[in-house]
Amino acid sequence: MPIIDSSITDPKVLAQLKSHVYDIIGCCQEVHRELGPWLNEYVYQEALAICFEEKQVAFEKEYYFQASYHGHLLAHKHYMDFLCKGDVVLECKAISSIGVEQRQQLWNYMRLTNTPIGILY
Repeated sequence: MPIIDSSITDPKVLAQLKSHVYDIIGCCQEVHRELGPWLNEYVYQEALAICFEEKQVAFEKEYYFQASYHGHLLAHKHYMDFLCKGDVVLECKAISSIGVEQRQQLWNYMRLTNTPIGILY
């Protein structure tokens, strides 16, 4: 389920983001189709990294970042499962349903890293 920053209105930027989402979700679907449901999220993450490499989708796995306050980096480090193509947060969840907590986590990662789009997989 992609979440897109609604302030983005430039058609060229939107088209590029949609292309990125298409590539990423394609890998997610391929991995899930081949491995099936109910595995640990780390298994899916490892398989996704392989798929991204095979499909030449640029990504950083376990991307670490720090929030800042008044120009100071805060000590606590966050990490997202994947930062893909430099502008898409991908969070993997091996749960039966996506709830408010998972959406809030994704939204916070997007907000804190100024990333325009996020996907919960």
